[in-house]
Amino acid sequence: QYQGLTGLRNLGNTCYMNAVLQSLCSISPLVEYFLSGKYISALDKEKGEIATAFAYLMCDMWLGEFDCVSPEVFRLVLGERYPTFLRKTQQDAQEFLIYVLNELHEALKKVHKRRCQGSTSTSWESRTCTSETSIITQLFQGHLSYDIMCLECQTTTYKNEIFTVLSLPIPYESECTLQECLDCFFQQDMLTWNNQIHCSHCGTNQDAAVKASIAQAPKIVIFHLKRFDCQGSYKKKLRTEIYYPLNNLDLSPYIYPLVRKNPKYSLFAVVNHFGDLDGGHYTAFCKNTITKNWYSFDDSQIREIPESSVQTGPAYLLLYSCQAFSIPVKTHNY
Repeated sequence: QYQGLTGLRNLGNTCYMNAVLQSLCSISPLVEYFLSGKYISALDKEKGEIATAFAYLMCDMWLGEFDCVSPEVFRLVLGERYPTFLRKTQQDAQEFLIYVLNELHEALKKVHKRRCQGSTSTSWESRTCTSETSIITQLFQGHLSYDIMCLECQTTTYKNEIFTVLSLPIPYESECTLQECLDCFFQQDMLTWNNQIHCSHCGTNQDAAVKASIAQAPKIVIFHLKRFDCQGSYKKKLRTEIYYPLNNLDLSPYIYPLVRKNPKYSLFAVVNHFGDLDGGHYTAFCKNTITKNWYSFDDSQIREIPESSVQTGPAYLLLYSCQAFSIPVKTHNY
């Protein structure tokens, strides 16, 4: 059996968990970080239980010794912090993914302090800045920049935001492209009525124009397609067919400043959602770094699929990398 092709048992509506774990298992630099034991030196012993359980699960999933393994220990450890995931009810794969990445970051982060210059509207001041780095920030963290312009006085302010997942609106009901979803996310919006900004120059609340751009693109970009529309008690799933490229995804139109030629991104995993909001089923399509082929992961069932099948209507999460993955190396003995 090839490495990285191990099924995961369904523990009772845990398909959302299994689909996300299979996607993470297909990220070679992440897997190698845990298989090699590098994570141990960075581990915060007081917060390290989830990361340690994740490491053992990745080891079981990647080494190819079993057709199928149980993620029960990882689920129990994560469930101690987030009891929702212990319930045998359908959960959201995107929310689960964010929780897992956050917990891994918290367990493995290093804090750096440095002197930096902070600006106000009138002066510069020196202060202490802290930054946190981990394997998670190195792979998944990107930066968004928001330009916010007061429509009364044209004063522009800037706001920065860190992201690991970009949640993209779906502009059309029947079909659209990933490019159209990105255009919709990065288009200029108006902030009016209850969303007005307080303009420091005008001294009052004013209408404003806001436009987002990518200030720093991550090595691995994760797109969450906002298929679930909930407005009060009204719930709806958008079944829009979204066409996304498998290779050569170019994010440069959304990056500012464009200081160098930015790399193209290639798809390596898709999390699919079938069914409705209250009941459904998650599967994953992942590209294996050894065989270079695509596989469908449906809990304990794995089958090879042609590349033409990777474009799918139920796509919910899309994972792209700007670097080709190499085969993970295991150098640490557990």
